[in-house]
Order: sequence, then structure tokens, then C-alpha cells
Amino acid sequence: MQRPSYEGPPRRVRGRIALIMLAILFGPALFASPTFAHAVAEGDKGYIQEITGVHLIPFIYLGAKHMVTGYDHILFLLGVIFFLYRPKHIATYVSLFAIGHSVTMLAGVYFNIGINNYIIDAIIGLSVVYKALDNMGAYQRWFGFQPNTKAATLIFGFFHGFGLSTKIIEYDISPDGLVPNLLAFNVGVEIGQLLALSAILIVISYRRWKPSFWKHAYTMNVAMMVAGFVLTGYQIAGFFFAPAA
Repeated sequence: MQRPSYEGPPRRVRGRIALIMLAILFGPALFASPTFAHAVAEGDKGYIQEITGVHLIPFIYLGAKHMVTGYDHILFLLGVIFFLYRPKHIATYVSLFAIGHSVTMLAGVYFNIGINNYIIDAIIGLSVVYKALDNMGAYQRWFGFQPNTKAATLIFGFFHGFGLSTKIIEYDISPDGLVPNLLAFNVGVEIGQLLALSAILIVISYRRWKPSFWKHAYTMNVAMMVAGFVLTGYQIAGFFFAPAA
């Protein structure tokens, strides 16, 4: 997929960005707390812990809610489709992402493969950084080659799926009806992903009609990269400084 080439910001602007990056990486340590772990909502967690058997609708709702409110997943999706125009290309990349997170989410919960919340969420934050840099053409300028965007989308989908499975394991779901409930949760995730994707496409399609879109495309991806570093910094700070649960 061909991307526009960017010359990047002036040197003085790059210096300011570097200072901002340092503040983002080390600032969160001052505010580290368990809330930065993107934890399961206490009300939802309590409800799931109390029920047994097959409950398809509640799990569909929880899956959709997690995806729609999952700012890290939405940011990554935004990066993935930022320069995609044709519906078949959008469908291909979104499907790769869906396959990736579905496989590791279902396998992770079924086989009880949990990863530390802070670590997996830090990796998910870095996936946003990776995609923003990819959109800016950074890898071509720095290393002289373009990483396989489809493979990267699938691989980061795996990590996003482990993030989902880690959250679900926290629910302490009853083994009675586990498989159908997991499948319902995954259906909800896909519904939430479609809703989030639709909203993103509406907004970004509207912006693309404006002449200023290409003028500010680099800045928008810098903002996305900064957001990814913020998410990563919070999780790293939480891992080292948050009190144990």
C-alpha cells in the first residue's frame, strides 16, 4: 500500500517533540495507580462472577462495551485505516485484526493463559505508536524498507486478543457454559468493532474531503503516536509503582 512521503517537521519542532516524549515516558510514574491498568468495570465483574450457565446476551453486551470503550483498540484501528480508501482494503485489514484478536482471546481464556495487565496493555500502547510511525513513513526513512503491513496488523491483533483474554480471566467466569459465553463475548467484540469502525470512517471520510486533511495528516499521526506513548507510559508506571492488588 503506497503512502505519501513526508519530510517531517523542522529540527526545532523535532526537539520539542523529543522533550514531550521524555515527559510522557517519565511523568506517569508520579501518578501511577491501579486505575491505569484498564481494568474490568467492577459492576460487570461482580455480575459475571455471580452467574452460571449460558448467558449469551450479557456476554455479547460486555464484548461490545469493551471494544467501544477500549480507546487503545480504537486508536489502533484508526491507524490501520487512516490511509485506506477502498472498502476491500479496509475489510482485509480489519478482518486480519479480528482474526488475530479472536484467536488469542478465545485460546487465552480457554487455556487460562493470562499475561500481566500492565505488560500486555503497554504492548498494545506500543502497537498504536508503531502504526502511527508506519503512517508517517518513518521505517522507510530510518531503515530503508517498509514492514509488511498485513502481517503487522495480524501480529498486533494477537496481542490485542491477549489483552482481551487477560481482562476476561479477571471475570472469573464459571466453567458452566464457558465456551458459548466466550463465543458470545467475541461476537460482541466484533459488533463493537464494527460500531467503532463505522464512526471512525464517517469522521475520517468527512475530513478527507477537506484540503487541509493532507496538510495535517502528519500532525494527526504525531498526535496518535503521542497517545500511544501516553498509554504505554501509564502501564509501565503502573507495573513498577502501583501498589499490589
